[in-house]
Amino acid sequence: MSKLLGLYSDHQMTAPLTVAQHSAQIKPLAADLARSGILVVTTCARVEVYGEEPALRDVDTTIFSGFSYARIEGAAAIAQRLAKIASSAHSQILGESYIGDQLTKAIELVNPNLPIFQIARLAIDTGRAARERQRFIASFNYDQIVRDIIADRFADGDVPDRLYIIGAGMLGRGLIRSGVGERFRSTVVVTRNPKNLRKRLRPWTDIQVVLMRPAEIGYPREPRSIVVIATADVNDEYEATLQDTLLRLEPRTIVDLSSVPVLSGASVRKLNYVSMYHDEFLRFIEQNNKRLAPKLPLLFSEIKAKLQMARIDLLSREDT
Repeated sequence: MSKLLGLYSDHQMTAPLTVAQHSAQIKPLAADLARSGILVVTTCARVEVYGEEPALRDVDTTIFSGFSYARIEGAAAIAQRLAKIASSAHSQILGESYIGDQLTKAIELVNPNLPIFQIARLAIDTGRAARERQRFIASFNYDQIVRDIIADRFADGDVPDRLYIIGAGMLGRGLIRSGVGERFRSTVVVTRNPKNLRKRLRPWTDIQVVLMRPAEIGYPREPRSIVVIATADVNDEYEATLQDTLLRLEPRTIVDLSSVPVLSGASVRKLNYVSMYHDEFLRFIEQNNKRLAPKLPLLFSEIKAKLQMARIDLLSREDT
């Protein structure tokens, strides 16, 4: 086996929004690179590749061109880094719950017989278990942030009109089920294809929503509505459609939970638009990270010890 190597760039090395945009560009390459034996990790806060040295020979110039990146060598060092990532210790939001699933999906593209798959699988299991044992869990909560923003925007006693949620994936459904729309007259899920979405929502019998196409919204305008964008699945055409819709609607606030803000350009300046990079979000992140940072030494110590034990156990099996 050739030497294992990793190359990575994350939010600690480059501005978070820049990393998120770069990650979105690299993500479509993951399946092709996996066929070459390369594990690709693309999340909102990182672009990372791992594999045997020959497979990564030209990756630095194709994936990291124009970006600062670091290099890591050897199975033990790679396992430690991936375990720390899986524990959410290297996330922009410490203790966040999505990273373990994101890593699991990433390794599913790689041949399970390759050493990098086996190392990554061990690292993910180790990191997740350490996160749970150390209670390294974020207090940062998307539905609570949305609630707080709603409370702030209606602090003067105004009665909210409708809550619009763009996107009905895991995050969108979670927001609906959390009850963030309980103050509103109704909750509307915005979709280009109501028929397909109705089928997807059929098993979720506890979700009571109205489905509407973008073209149906904004007649008349609703200045006492709130819009939450809970999807990253937005191409240029859909972005233009949403911009037209929201300019018609004129909601009190738009809360964008996407790692790469969906709206851009002059239209944003005409709307009360809050993205993950605005002060309201950053204050929540800072408070959460300040609370969890003291737990990092114990978390790292457990990860190191568990990986060392796993290595000893592996060696003892090879000797028998």
